[in-house]
Amino acid sequence: MNDERKTVPIIETVEQLEAIYGHPNEASTVKVADRVTPLYRVLIETSPFVALATSGPEGLDCSPRGDLPGFVRIHDDRTLMMPDRRGNNRIDSLRNIVRDPRVALLFLIPGSGSTLRINGNAKVSTDVDLLASFAVEDKAPRSVIVMSVHEIYFQCARAIVRSDLWNPDKRVDAKILPTPGQILADMSERRVGGEEYDRAWPERARKSLW
Repeated sequence: MNDERKTVPIIETVEQLEAIYGHPNEASTVKVADRVTPLYRVLIETSPFVALATSGPEGLDCSPRGDLPGFVRIHDDRTLMMPDRRGNNRIDSLRNIVRDPRVALLFLIPGSGSTLRINGNAKVSTDVDLLASFAVEDKAPRSVIVMSVHEIYFQCARAIVRSDLWNPDKRVDAKILPTPGQILADMSERRVGGEEYDRAWPERARKSLW
């Protein structure tokens, strides 16, 4: 019997990639800017959600960030500011930024096929006046991520269209998904989590959004 395993082709060079995909057309490149343009400003100010990607010695991290629409403040056309609201205190993103300033943002706008991508460098500020300017219900964030924009461009809608992301008829019934309490209980041999965790979470979240 031939016991030879089939070799899986692996792309190892940019030239091999370009031989398959070719080169981007003008519409894919002319949209890239090195600052926040007036039209890109509208997308940022309308978005209530952004994914924040960072890099550190332990590897990569991608963190969801959600707030009131326009929560990512445009300080000027090359500088963005985002409050670090209350969370689980893992501070994975912040740990990475203080060691490696490279960051990327992906904005989503409910109902829109357009997404917005921004790449640049960031730092973490604890300036008292800056923190106070982001206060909600008299609660200021403990830090603010200040990002220098290096490139910004919109992403075409194919991913949103393929996923049918905003179609209410495609929403997943939460009853078929494991709950946070179930996951915690499973991962901790029942030390934390469980039904009580799930029951308490909505009220706990309501009191700790800001």
